[in-house]
Amino acid sequence: MNLTLSRTLKGPVATLGDLAIDGVFECHTLEDKVREIDGQRVEQWKVKGETAIPAGTYRVIIDFSNRFQRPMPHILDVPGFTGIRIHKGNTAADTEGCILLGLKENGTGMIVQSTVAFDAFLLKLEAALDAGEIVTIQVQ
Repeated sequence: MNLTLSRTLKGPVATLGDLAIDGVFECHTLEDKVREIDGQRVEQWKVKGETAIPAGTYRVIIDFSNRFQRPMPHILDVPGFTGIRIHKGNTAADTEGCILLGLKENGTGMIVQSTVAFDAFLLKLEAALDAGEIVTIQVQ
């Protein structure tokens, strides 16, 4: 399974985007502000808890999250970041570098219907992983 996160609007606090599964639109996304500066190490531009992950391609698994106390999607080997998850939420206040999912954008740097979007995504991710597929996400 190939996930693609296309960042569409980079705002002063949050970054909106679209998530596709194998080229088909799945839902909208919300991340923290993109602060990445080409050619600089992550620690030179990262603001802890307020920064989107760097563009790149990463493996996605499901494992137990201590924070959420349940199995959750986990994005692995993100330079300068640990514990990056895909989860529910509506605004930049709900993330610390993670990717939030929602069915709709409301035009004010917020996504809504996050539970519905996340639950549908999780079922597809679980099915792919149960089938032995390698799942990656390309953040662009």
